[in-house]
Amino acid sequence: MYSDNIKIVDSKTSTDGSLKVEVLEFDNLAGFHNASMASSLYYARRNGVKLHQIKATLNEGSFTVEQGALQYLKGRIALQNTTGGMAGMAQRLLNSAMTKEAVFRPTYMGTGEIYLEPSFGHYAIIPVANQRVVLDKGIYFAGDSSLKITSVVQKNVSSALFGGEGLFQTEVSGSGLLIINSPVPLNEVHIVELQNDRLQVDGTFAFARIGDISFSVERSAKSMVGSMTSGDGLLQTFEGTGQVWLAPTLPVYHNFFSPFPGKS
Repeated sequence: MYSDNIKIVDSKTSTDGSLKVEVLEFDNLAGFHNASMASSLYYARRNGVKLHQIKATLNEGSFTVEQGALQYLKGRIALQNTTGGMAGMAQRLLNSAMTKEAVFRPTYMGTGEIYLEPSFGHYAIIPVANQRVVLDKGIYFAGDSSLKITSVVQKNVSSALFGGEGLFQTEVSGSGLLIINSPVPLNEVHIVELQNDRLQVDGTFAFARIGDISFSVERSAKSMVGSMTSGDGLLQTFEGTGQVWLAPTLPVYHNFFSPFPGKS
């Protein structure tokens, strides 16, 4: 049972019923210990900033999370943190060194409830149905352990060097519930549907793509001179069928922390 201060803002259940994921939202935080903390919490609430927490309910199911994300659990749930032998350990260490991602992602199996560390971040629950999902680093948070999580290398030099996404990204494939960290509130996310179509983005605010979508970097004009005079230069280019998740407001937030206003 939750108090009136806690509400469920999103909830999804896997097709086999073994996993239910909920996003909990704390309406008000009143546990301040001094005036400074009280002031910060007051202005946070006035600006609509809420604390969120992921709850996963297992029914003979399994759930994989980012390392260090667990807060507490209830029920008959066992931890499985396999290394895949020496070869698996070496591959994990190599991937971690190259991508800066966690070496291990613990998996919890059984029946009961799992609560992850609350944060002021924004979470999205995505049902993945035998699809390929490519995420920017730090976007993956948790998900059904039936999903396969790997690191992928950009397929061409221009994408790696000039795409703004880095050399490596996180790929999730298979079927199950996927939980991601959205860089902006979900009501500011624009999900672009592509049907054998093309999307070009001037910036690095595309943070996820779902389906059969390729990624490359192209000049915004047919000639180098045209690119230079257009003021746009290089564009992230997505082609195929599926979804591209955009955070159009992200550059605005970055601009607040830029030492040179107007340049994100």
